[in-house]
Amino acid sequence: MQQLGGEESLVPQPRGRLSKNCATGLAIVVTLVMYLLERDVFFRHLATVILILTMGALLHGVCLFSEESIHHATTRYRERGLVHMVKACVDVYTFLGVVVAVLLFNLTEPRSSWDPWCIVILASGLYPLFKTLGVLGPSEVEVSEICEGRMMNVAHGLAWSFYFGYLKLVLPRLEDSIVEFCSTHTAGKFETKGSRKLLILIPVNANITHKLEDADTNICFYDNLPNTEIDRAGVRGRVYKHSVYSLLDQNKKAHHCVVEHATPLLTLYRMSQDSSAGFAAKDRREQVLLFYRTLKDILERSIECRNRYRLILVNDEHEEDSHFLSKAILKTLDQQENEEFDVPPHNPQPEVDHPFNPQAIGECNQVEPMSTDPTLMFSDDMPRTLREPVEVTYE
Repeated sequence: MQQLGGEESLVPQPRGRLSKNCATGLAIVVTLVMYLLERDVFFRHLATVILILTMGALLHGVCLFSEESIHHATTRYRERGLVHMVKACVDVYTFLGVVVAVLLFNLTEPRSSWDPWCIVILASGLYPLFKTLGVLGPSEVEVSEICEGRMMNVAHGLAWSFYFGYLKLVLPRLEDSIVEFCSTHTAGKFETKGSRKLLILIPVNANITHKLEDADTNICFYDNLPNTEIDRAGVRGRVYKHSVYSLLDQNKKAHHCVVEHATPLLTLYRMSQDSSAGFAAKDRREQVLLFYRTLKDILERSIECRNRYRLILVNDEHEEDSHFLSKAILKTLDQQENEEFDVPPHNPQPEVDHPFNPQAIGECNQVEPMSTDPTLMFSDDMPRTLREPVEVTYE
């Protein structure tokens, strides 16, 4: 394998302040030149340029606020309040720029001389500086929209990693593990179809309990499914396992199912607790909900994982209920049992006159059970030559 000369040739370095220094220098040069050439009307032009640039950004923030306040107030800003919503849409420096421009515009005296090219040159020189300083954005809402649209959030990466590194490997083998488990355990039976799926818990607060029985006394660990061994990334026979839990309902009846937390949420929670990760605790809830939405979209498009999982979003508003977790899981199992039903057998229609073999048509109309292997059907007709379609009329 070819050896490269050091990490400097591969790893990009953090961006420096050269662009900011260039923007500052350009603004200083343009401002001085315009001041020397148009000293009488310079401050009037300067106030006009600042007002044009900042007022446009302020109005754009108002447009963003209309979207956030109508459609995202309860889902994204419930815990932060109205003030944070305003700050997310309009930067404070943009608002200050408008105030300064209005004051400067009112303090200067109007002149009859008005040079449009002076306005253009000043605007061109000040725009890079304002953009560098953050006066012209992007706002927090715009950054969030870009990251979500391009899937650049932490939640997107964790969801895809959870899918490719775990779920796509174990879910296709889950049914065989359950069958093997039931053959050796007579007591712990899976009563419903929903209990034969992997139930993935996603708590909104990302605070995961390593032992489910510690969070809910109606949940009891029963046993582990047979280990799944897969050769992975140079590790021979890497072990993947699932745990079977017994849940008690209101009638103290036991229900068995395979349930576990989404382990990437541990990363989100630890990142919010570590200041060096640059991930604030106030952003954790939004990232958890984005992780849930992304993972749900991924699994719904996955053929390998279809009908083998169930995502359960656990809301932290019911923490006062000591048995909320078991109730949420049992509610999901009941929903699965009510949603899934057997397809009724198809009643073939009476046969009519047809130019082809009626026996072959009858065989095609027979619906076989979905669980059987596909069969080959043969027709007794002799091969025929291709011909133009002929319209058949029935009297």
